[in-house]
Amino acid sequence: MTSPLRDDDRAPSSHPGPLVVRTVALDAPDDLLSLLPQDAPLTWVRRGDGLVGWGEAVRVEVAGAERFADAERAWHRLVAHAVVRDEVRLPGTGPVAFGSFAFDDASAAGGVLVVPRVVVGRRDGRAWLTVVETPGTLGAAPDAGLLARHVAGLTPVRAPGEVTYASGSVAADDWTDVVARGVAAIRAGEVDKVVLARDEIARTAEPLDVRHALGRLAEHYPTCWTFSVDGMIGATPELLVRSEKGLVTSRVLAGTIRRTGDDDADLARAAILAHSSKDLEEHEYAVTSVARALAPFCSSTNLPDAPFVLHLPNVLHLASDVTGVLAGVGEPLGTVPGLPGAPAAVAGHPTSLALAAALHPTAAVCGTPTEAARDLIRRIEGMDRARYAGPVGWVGADGDGEWGIALRSAQVDAEDPHRLRLFAGCGIVAASDPAAELAESRAKLVPMRTALATD
Repeated sequence: MTSPLRDDDRAPSSHPGPLVVRTVALDAPDDLLSLLPQDAPLTWVRRGDGLVGWGEAVRVEVAGAERFADAERAWHRLVAHAVVRDEVRLPGTGPVAFGSFAFDDASAAGGVLVVPRVVVGRRDGRAWLTVVETPGTLGAAPDAGLLARHVAGLTPVRAPGEVTYASGSVAADDWTDVVARGVAAIRAGEVDKVVLARDEIARTAEPLDVRHALGRLAEHYPTCWTFSVDGMIGATPELLVRSEKGLVTSRVLAGTIRRTGDDDADLARAAILAHSSKDLEEHEYAVTSVARALAPFCSSTNLPDAPFVLHLPNVLHLASDVTGVLAGVGEPLGTVPGLPGAPAAVAGHPTSLALAAALHPTAAVCGTPTEAARDLIRRIEGMDRARYAGPVGWVGADGDGEWGIALRSAQVDAEDPHRLRLFAGCGIVAASDPAAELAESRAKLVPMRTALATD
């Protein structure tokens, strides 16, 4: 019988019966990313810990304003009927779905949940292997030997060769006009803040092996969450929400300055950023939007008195970690606000996917007020963001999970593996300067350019 660890061993989305899920302990692998096959790898890794997966046991595609609710209903049905043997019982063991969702309700990019055939996870020095099968594809019990045979069959990671870049939906020189229109709308009182994004097109000489990009992202940006879901790849510094055993965390980033490469100069720039009225205003809008979205779900929340400066290789960010305790743990909550008709909770509290839906879009990627900012983006930005700036991450059978915002990212063209769309966005307030925002957007494109490089 074909090994369940083969990356080309896929089942159709309509499976003949309940999922059979088995999780066993492993010796912790040195590098989760080294386990990935070339074909459609799934990744959520930070500082060496996280989850990687491959193959598709089930794929759920959704679209429109109800995409989160539809995805959650499908996930509830799957886990309710799954036969699970979990010998590890840590966050990320048992059934897991990786997901990626469009920024805008109207985007054709919709959203997807993928339940991998195989997941390998690591957390605090402990590791595990999960195999997901259907009754007709049952194989040998998962163990280290199966994983070793899988690794022995992997193809070498291939470099992309020469990479060329071209303008995306709006040329860089014209994007300053887009920003100027955003500033004018703010000064006219339409919105308090708007986040405007742009894209550029990268072409690789060789078909892109996303493992090359993921490895470089993890190496250069270890404090970010390196992700890969359905061709959306990147390293996000922004955790939309983590839900674990009744506790919820959201890392908010807003307010950015480019690094110079000189440590002393960057320390001085960090001090300037921490006291910049323009950047503090932008950050306050983002923190307030997250706190307001979490409030209906939490019995208590904690907002830091002031942001800290997050140092990344290419930029400095103002950052705040908003935390809370979910209300009603062990008790039904009823319908989740913003998700009419969706199940409210697994194990008595809202799932991480429901929380991500309630939080999206934050002021950090959309603006304030949300609806007015989203309308302004549709009117002036000049592109479909697709899944850029949308939630990306994973959810477990108990509803807990981690969801980031798909930033510092690119979408691999499903029809042309030589082509990628790279994205970057900037928060615009009344004091924003279009030329400075263009420079900031270029700094935010550096991670993905670095990921595609071969030096």
